[in-house]
Amino acid sequence: MKLVFSTADVPRRDRFDYWHSVACQNVTHHDSRPRCRPEFHAELRSGALADLGFVEFSNAAMAVVHSAAHAANANSDEILICRQAAGRLVLEQEGRDALLDPGDMTLLDPCLPYTGTFSADSRLLVVKAPRRQLEARIGPLRAVAARTLRPVEAEIGLTSAFLATLPTFLDRLSPVAEETVRSQTLDLIALSLGKAGGEQAQRSSSARSLVRLKVRAAIEARLHEPQIDLGSVAAAAGVSLRYANAALADENTSISRVVQERRLARCRKALEDPAQSHRTVSDIAYSWGFSDMTHFGRKFRATFGRLPSEYRRSLSEARQSKTTDIT
Repeated sequence: MKLVFSTADVPRRDRFDYWHSVACQNVTHHDSRPRCRPEFHAELRSGALADLGFVEFSNAAMAVVHSAAHAANANSDEILICRQAAGRLVLEQEGRDALLDPGDMTLLDPCLPYTGTFSADSRLLVVKAPRRQLEARIGPLRAVAARTLRPVEAEIGLTSAFLATLPTFLDRLSPVAEETVRSQTLDLIALSLGKAGGEQAQRSSSARSLVRLKVRAAIEARLHEPQIDLGSVAAAAGVSLRYANAALADENTSISRVVQERRLARCRKALEDPAQSHRTVSDIAYSWGFSDMTHFGRKFRATFGRLPSEYRRSLSEARQSKTTDIT
């Protein structure tokens, strides 16, 4: 992650005001008050993973207020996932208090007011995630805002450790790897949020969202199989085939349709990957479960606008043209 701002480069009297401006620009607008303005210090780093934004900041003790006016003008497409790395942070939103110690996580909705109190030497990682994509995985997010996610449960512990590691690799992954890791990041966050809802997670809408998540995970594990047993996919998710398809129907899809979409997406990624340029189109298609090349070509063109061979050739020509321009 790249260093965006450090108070070490700013005159002491201006440090907090500069910091507040940078924090509003990179995270979300808010009012804040330092415990000791003359001694205030902070730094902020940022990075990206596809369309996921990452902001990591460390700071001296301070209090923040994200008011109703701030919330009304916030980016409604984003949701904030917070992971405390050092110190302590106390957040309040929707009448709930989240007390974050190192390794703990929570979700903040920038479209709702909240308050926060940072301890001295606090360090926080904020992931700015697409709201709709998280809601597609877990359902309405308001019920899980400001709920403390502690890494004592396996799913939450895995997510926390994964998020702690990611900043080291940002801006270093290939486009293909970025897209894969991005999806995994959203899936892990969704699993953890599913744990956060308590009784709320047992409601029908959330339960169906969790079923969809489990069904998709079961499909991913079987994509390489030429013939996927749809019943085994449902069984792996702990539901009947009928219920699995009913849950997916909420998103206007089905197990069969998801299987085809994910297989096509995997093939597209392989065709885009220069490290797999030695593989034939048919080898890639067979490895992701397609057994009929005519059927594969027709579905690929219907989805991505070109035949697989044409798609790969256009990417190769674009890379060569870019290399020629540079030289």
